[in-house]
Amino acid sequence: MPYYGYFDPTYLLVIIGAVLSLLASAKVKSTFSKYSKVHSLSGMTGAQAAEKILHFSGIFDVRIERIEGDLTDHYDPKSKVLRLSDSVYDNTSVAAVGVAAHECGHAVQDNKGYAPLRIRAALVPAANIGATVSWPLILIGILLGGSKTLITLGIILFSLAVLFQLVTLPVELNASGRAVTILAETGILQGEEVGQTKKVLFAAALTYVASAASMILQLLRLIILAGNRRND
Repeated sequence: MPYYGYFDPTYLLVIIGAVLSLLASAKVKSTFSKYSKVHSLSGMTGAQAAEKILHFSGIFDVRIERIEGDLTDHYDPKSKVLRLSDSVYDNTSVAAVGVAAHECGHAVQDNKGYAPLRIRAALVPAANIGATVSWPLILIGILLGGSKTLITLGIILFSLAVLFQLVTLPVELNASGRAVTILAETGILQGEEVGQTKKVLFAAALTYVASAASMILQLLRLIILAGNRRND
């Protein structure tokens, strides 16, 4: 690939990935903000909805805790704890209930032994190592005169982080699907509220799609750069 002055054309891949991530982040924030102003007819808070969903699903060993931050909600399968952020825990909006239900979806996955969730959990250590060590290895390989072994090892490790992002997609989409179904079955949300929650969860899903796309583009850039060095 030709270089024009000091500009590396492969940076375009990184820029595209960054733009996708920014757009997805802006979308989820604007959608959550919009439907945070729409209070659910049931009047249930995110925490109350989460408790009802868990019990409806036959889950009684998962604690519900409050966590600081904005949209920092998550389910911890190791501790069996569902953590809801300040904007969700005691909020009665359609958006808050939807996010709480989504996290309950992960608890249901864990309870039922959902395979992709287990695979993702198993990939966490390797993905963390890959994301942390890959770039230093590649840079050291370049500084050592283009060490093929180190650069290739770095790319393989980065691929583990990419694989983690790809496995995350079906896990998140499935959790949202479970959430919408249970919300309708339990009557926590009704009629138009279910459609509004779908919009919130769809916007959230876009962040995972954008993250995966960004990682894939970065991997493609690494492969291109490694190929160029072999041809030099």
